[in-house]
Amino acid sequence: QVQLVESGGGLVQPGGSLRLSCLASGSIFSISSMGWYRQAPGKQRELVARITTGGSTIYGDSAKGRFTISRDNTKNTIYLEMNSLKPEDTAVYYCRWIVGSYVYWGQGTQVTVSS
Repeated sequence: QVQLVESGGGLVQPGGSLRLSCLASGSIFSISSMGWYRQAPGKQRELVARITTGGSTIYGDSAKGRFTISRDNTKNTIYLEMNSLKPEDTAVYYCRWIVGSYVYWGQGTQVTVSS
């Protein structure tokens, strides 16, 4: 079993920045990929960014040029640096890890972009 705990969400003004963290604990072996997804009210969950253990990254269209995903293998943590935030970035942000053949999700952290 793997447990994921997100942190760093909150209320930020348009144009501001936030840094999300996702700490993994438990049986962390054979990690395939780690990533961030988000879900806004009334919308489907969508990919924000994903990173492999080799460091390859993929970004959703909404995140390109504004968000950066990174990882610290020594801390079993991934991060999402979000800049130039817009009201449409408001959503619950979830981290997802694929470990072996299992998919694990965190509980989510709320990000609200509003003046």
